[in-house]
Amino acid sequence: MTVNDICKDIDAEVICGDTSKEFCGVYVGDLLSRAMSHVECGNLWVTIMSNVNVAAVATLTEPAAVILAEDVELQEDAFKGANENGITVLRSPLSAYEICVRLHEAAV
Repeated sequence: MTVNDICKDIDAEVICGDTSKEFCGVYVGDLLSRAMSHVECGNLWVTIMSNVNVAAVATLTEPAAVILAEDVELQEDAFKGANENGITVLRSPLSAYEICVRLHEAAV
């Protein structure tokens, strides 16, 4: 399943990046040090963090996409970092919980 396949399911807006990437698995978390050690390559990472450190962690962990929950706005420096490093970022009005429920339903 690709990132593009789930955009409609989670009411996502594409902020930047390539949505044709395949994803496998989901990690939900806002503590960046924890995300750095638990987001796996190809995961979807659901968070409400939107600063430049999110782009840095995503560059290291290589998720298929970062999904910003609760309509969080990506900060300008984070947008620049994500864009320069090919990180796909989506934004959804849904809570992290609602995003995960819908992702599960889409996968079933």
